[in-house]
Amino acid sequence: MTKLLEIRDVTLESNGRKRIDSINISINHGDKIALLGKSGAGKTTLLKIINGSIKPTVGEVIFNGKNITNASNNQRRQIGSLWQDLRLIDELTVGQNVNCGALGRRGIGWAIANLFGIIEYQECLSCLDTVELSSDFINVNIQELSSGQKKRVAIARLIRQESKLIVADEPLSNLDPSLCTSILNMLLKKQSIKGINIPDSCIISLHRPDLINKFNRVIGIKAGQIIIDTENPSISSSIIKNLYS
Repeated sequence: MTKLLEIRDVTLESNGRKRIDSINISINHGDKIALLGKSGAGKTTLLKIINGSIKPTVGEVIFNGKNITNASNNQRRQIGSLWQDLRLIDELTVGQNVNCGALGRRGIGWAIANLFGIIEYQECLSCLDTVELSSDFINVNIQELSSGQKKRVAIARLIRQESKLIVADEPLSNLDPSLCTSILNMLLKKQSIKGINIPDSCIISLHRPDLINKFNRVIGIKAGQIIIDTENPSISSSIIKNLYS
């Protein structure tokens, strides 16, 4: 398999502490990775390094053959990110926020048109349908939604981006169990969306080790270091316990 992303000898220091310590990871096209670790282990920091939001103190991240630090905006949009704080725009409607995922593929005229109303309605609706939000929500202001509904809009925006790699930080929090299953299957490309290209590759941060059998690879991080990197999802309970101790 061809390499999609390489993390080479990456360390991140902050306030005299190594938040990420000497990490090396090679990710292939088609990898579907569950990223495990307790709160504060470094999962979110690692994801921010991967998508170029944070520059490491030492080392480099190579995405599609390019150093992510020096990547163009067009190259950066090939990594679709879901943040824990969601980063939705309160002043816009649900549909306008979903369409923001497509801004990297559109021109300034398209972006301005999106500010005045919903464009490419069917594509937007397909993404909302996938997260089980009906067309009734499309013109609703973001501020009127619950936290769980906002999470679903952010996921719809993520898939509207049609990137090459999904980097998702706790996408299943604030969602009910049945919706968790549906959205995870979608992110893992086990179900399709009409008119939307879902990436073949993803890195998904989870607090639920019970779901790792759905992935083809598991990476565990503890105190900023990788202590698990395996393609065998049948990880013993003792290893998992050590990861979260």
